Amino acid sequence: MFTSTVFPLSMLRLSAAASSMFQKFLMFAGVFFVLALVGVQSGNPTMLDGLKLLMPESEDVVLDAEADVDEIDPTSEALSARMRTAMNYVSRRYHVAPDALQPIFATAQTAGRQLHLDPLLIIAVIGIESRFNPFSESVVGAKGLMQVMPRYHQDKLPEDADQSAFLNPVINVQVGAKVLQESIRRNGGLENGLQQFGGAITDPARRYANKVLAEKQRLEQAVQHVRTT
Repeated sequence: MFTSTVFPLSMLRLSAAASSMFQKFLMFAGVFFVLALVGVQSGNPTMLDGLKLLMPESEDVVLDAEADVDEIDPTSEALSARMRTAMNYVSRRYHVAPDALQPIFATAQTAGRQLHLDPLLIIAVIGIESRFNPFSESVVGAKGLMQVMPRYHQDKLPEDADQSAFLNPVINVQVGAKVLQESIRRNGGLENGLQQFGGAITDPARRYANKVLAEKQRLEQAVQHVRTT
């Protein structure tokens, strides 16, 4: 079991929408005030009537805010302390800038919660599969951070997305996490699921699963080390 403290995504979306509405209000109010002042000082108060056309109706602002909510991606979610610590460890281990890792970890955190997976398991798979290279491609055509096979998982892409979306880090992690969750469920457990995900279900030594679990253990140890120091 694992625990993490994050703000619910719905709360973050609501906060972002409210912030967007407030920013729009301030922008229009500022423009209205300045131009109205100019109109009054120039002896042309009728300019105020024309300025009203610049102000959006309240209903339009609400609709815009709702559109902003729909467009918010999982990378806007704040990382838990556990994930931030793991990210710093990965940054040092794989020589990847934290700014580049942040959306990957945020997506793993969101996908983990939605799919009931430990997000560090997702991160461990990424480390083994691609070493955090979003443009990695195998000789058999597996692509991206989690080395997803496009010909098998096209149905998991967002609508209207083509195969190039598999090289999008956020989409790749979202799709890869779904594939991982399905593999674990269909094969009756974590190790068998990992073997299926790695294309090595017939390996009696379970080498792929062992590699992923060892990577996850290193992540857990890094987190625990920071907590105890």
